[in-house]
Order: sequence, then C-alpha cells, then structure tokens
Amino acid sequence: MAVKLRLVRMGKKKQPTYRVVAADSRSPRDGRFLEIVGTYAPRGRSSTDDETIVSIDHEKALRWLRQGAKPTDRVERLLRSSGTLDRLTGGRDEAAAPSAAPSAAPSAPTSAPPSTAEADVQDVESDEVEGAGDASGSAPVTS
Repeated sequence: MAVKLRLVRMGKKKQPTYRVVAADSRSPRDGRFLEIVGTYAPRGRSSTDDETIVSIDHEKALRWLRQGAKPTDRVERLLRSSGTLDRLTGGRDEAAAPSAAPSAAPSAPTSAPPSTAEADVQDVESDEVEGAGDASGSAPVTS
C-alpha cells in the first residue's frame, strides 16, 4: 500500500480549509484516510485576518515520512515552511530520505566514440540544416 501525505478539502463554499492527512494513494481526495497530520487554512481565520495558517503535528508527519510516505508538492511546501522537513534532514540517515539518496545506476562513459549509425544520422541532420538556409533566402516575397 503506497501512502501519501496530501490535502483533504474542508470548509464552506469559497472558504476552503484543508486537513493534511496520511492516506492510501488509491483512495479519493476527500475519501478515506489513515491519520490526520495537520491543518492548513490558506485564507486565515477570518476575513479580517488573511494570513495563512499552517499547523502540523511534527511527530506524526516525521513518523509517516520515515515509513516511506510521499508528500504531494503542496504538502511538501507546507512541511518545509513549518520546519518539519528540516527536522527530518537534521537527524536522518541516508536510508530515511530517498529523495536525497544518490542514484545507484552507473553512468555511461562519455568518451566512447559514436557508433556508425549515430554518425550517419548526424551527417544527414547537418546536410538538412545547410540546405534549409539556401532555399529560404532565394524565394521572392509577394504581397
């Protein structure tokens, strides 16, 4: 089961508030979830107080992230602004944060000569580019 940290929309029409939840990636946006991790009010508490409010339970969020939950883009920004991701990267080992781990795939050697098929394709492309300049300059423009 793939777990995501994502937003669930709450609130009235045109006045959204969101819950940050840990949910199975197959469940719908406002459907079943495993645990509430925090809240996000992009419009503030009232119409006079328009400052964004983010409240995240750091312990719950860190526990889910260490277990392999993937945050959505917006939730990742919220976790970063609340300081939760700083706590994760501050005392983490390399296996706990897969996004920062280097790739294990070996890189191809850069000094290998191109194969004959690749060289033929490059020759054809350069001939087409040279021929295109001659044809465009010789055509008269009519108005």
